[in-house]
Amino acid sequence: MSNEVQSSLPRSDSANEINRLHAEAEKLRAESRDMLHVALVAAWKAGQLLLAEKRSVRRTMGPGAWILWLERHFVGTPRTAQHYMRLASTVADVSFLQGMSLRQVYFSLGIATEPKSPACSVMLRPVPRHATLAVRLLALLPTRSNSISPEMQRAYWQDFRPLYERLRLLFE
Repeated sequence: MSNEVQSSLPRSDSANEINRLHAEAEKLRAESRDMLHVALVAAWKAGQLLLAEKRSVRRTMGPGAWILWLERHFVGTPRTAQHYMRLASTVADVSFLQGMSLRQVYFSLGIATEPKSPACSVMLRPVPRHATLAVRLLALLPTRSNSISPEMQRAYWQDFRPLYERLRLLFE
């Protein structure tokens, strides 16, 4: 309150107003804490459903289809979906979340979050496209050559021979 308003109220009215505002602040703080818990439970449940859907999509359409499914059906960002799924896979009992903020939950689970203010953020250069593609390619390739049938080995050889020839120049 401003000095003008305070001086215009009698002492007892001022104390009553202070106590009323204090009671309102306490009530809203308790409601806010309850709503925060409801939001965390909703995020946890969304994570459970996302995990189930991811298993289903990967089983029926293959691992590469999950991102496409997210882009088409999930309103949030893929990072948010990852956070929800990590929350759901790490926390078995929702009561663990009671009294915590989303940032506190993510911190306790080791999930990186965006800083609260832009001044605290660290600017990272984007990963070059070729590095991203190389990691994706390595993830798709089998790790053991003895587990690949001879016809698949020939197919890999034919498909990757031009790539090998171009990359070999970089390493010689």
